[in-house]
Amino acid sequence: MLRVQEIKLALDEDEELLSAKLAKKLKISQESIISYRIYKKSIDARKKSDIHFVYAIDVELKNEEKILKKLSNKRIVKVPEVSYKYEKIAPQNIKRPVIVGTGPSGLFAGLVLASTGYRPILLERGKSVDERTVDVSTFWNEGKLNTESNVQFGEGGAGTFSDGKLTTLVKDPRSRKVLEEMVEAGAPEDILYINKPHIGTDILRVMVKNIRNKIISLGGEVRFNSKVTDLIIKDKQVTGVKINDDEIISCDKVLLALGHSARDTFEMLYKNGVEITQKGFSIGVRIEHPQSLINEKQYGEFAKHEKLGAADYKLSAHFDNGRSAYTFCMCPGGMVVAAASEENMVVTNGMSLYARDKENANSALLVGVTPEDYEGDHPLAGVEFQRKWERLAFVAGGKNYKAPAQKVGDFLDDRPSENIGDIKPTYKPGVNMTDLRECLPEYVTDTLKKALIAFDKNINGFANPEAIMTGVETRSSSPIRIQRDESFQSNIKGLYPIGEGAGYAGGIMSAAIDGMKVAEYISNVFSLS
Repeated sequence: MLRVQEIKLALDEDEELLSAKLAKKLKISQESIISYRIYKKSIDARKKSDIHFVYAIDVELKNEEKILKKLSNKRIVKVPEVSYKYEKIAPQNIKRPVIVGTGPSGLFAGLVLASTGYRPILLERGKSVDERTVDVSTFWNEGKLNTESNVQFGEGGAGTFSDGKLTTLVKDPRSRKVLEEMVEAGAPEDILYINKPHIGTDILRVMVKNIRNKIISLGGEVRFNSKVTDLIIKDKQVTGVKINDDEIISCDKVLLALGHSARDTFEMLYKNGVEITQKGFSIGVRIEHPQSLINEKQYGEFAKHEKLGAADYKLSAHFDNGRSAYTFCMCPGGMVVAAASEENMVVTNGMSLYARDKENANSALLVGVTPEDYEGDHPLAGVEFQRKWERLAFVAGGKNYKAPAQKVGDFLDDRPSENIGDIKPTYKPGVNMTDLRECLPEYVTDTLKKALIAFDKNINGFANPEAIMTGVETRSSSPIRIQRDESFQSNIKGLYPIGEGAGYAGGIMSAAIDGMKVAEYISNVFSLS
């Protein structure tokens, strides 16, 4: 097949025209096209007067070599043949590997190991996704937190309650395999080619159940309410795990697919001599604007066009105080959610359904922090840094899991907010209008002010005085890294740190890819050709 790039369709043109446009680009008749499929589809909105779709198409032709040679066009190339396959099956009587956590890295490591006959045991401290959803709803509506079943803990990991973005900066051929598995598990097929794919929390909940069932059908085991509370180590080699301070599972391979909020597990690992180092992350707030404003600023006169959907944005800047600020995990047509996992702390996050049809857009507005900002050199000092500001947010919110919030205009003027304006906050169980300086470091609030002014130049209205800022957002990434060597093992042999919580990924896709890579190494079966 040939890959033909830069095929353009206007907003009012139908995809049925792709065949004719392909033929014209290739200088052939439409009858010469045997078949074609969309490889990539993106929106070009650089010129508001000429917003259009841009496609890369994989096409099967008669006489492909002859046509390719005749055209000599860099935008038309042979499609590279890439396949993901398993070449070996695990030997019999091998000890079953244990995977701790069922977020993206744990689930996809589980898929690889189950597909190669290793019959992995997946241990999840939280509940199944359906039971977990009930607990999360109770927290959002009644303010009753379950510290083992919440936005952070449970089947699917923290990403289950998010926008479900499937973008990554990691250039890895495994990305296609991840997306294909997701489609098989219930995700829409267009995630295979849309430039910025997402599936929303509603589809994610269905998908993780189906992946779990596939792992089980391949001989794996998934156990909920199974918190790993200790490691069994002999001569710096893991020999087992203890569950819920009671049951011991004998094993010689443990994949640590921890989320970035598994603080008590980090402490257990540190006490067991596992090498952990500090890592920087980011802290800030969630900012909300009307989605209609973002659509208008990004798409101009086409803002309401049915083919475009809810617009997004991604902004960043570096300032003269040496700090950087950026938007993160932008959720078009979404809501701000309560994401605490420990008592008497407030944490925010963002979430969208697949339709992205809610009134507000929200995004994290964050400032980078480094280990130099922590109070000490202990490997877990970053965790304590997070806890400090989450506790202050709990107090500022009213000590009832409501979140502290402030209007942008008041924030810029160093004035506490006393009421909600035209833009209604979406955070549940509710907000307390106050002064966010009570629960953020001064260098963060100073940088956020600079960012609001700078980003308003990119999107006029970003610093709308009525826009709502809700705090605090502290779980942008893991504050630690569990060290591993070239064999993906920690200083304790047989212990394999993977994914976001271990400090090796950031987001659903990169976490899934990291889990696959380590599982491939363990099973030694991977072939990418």
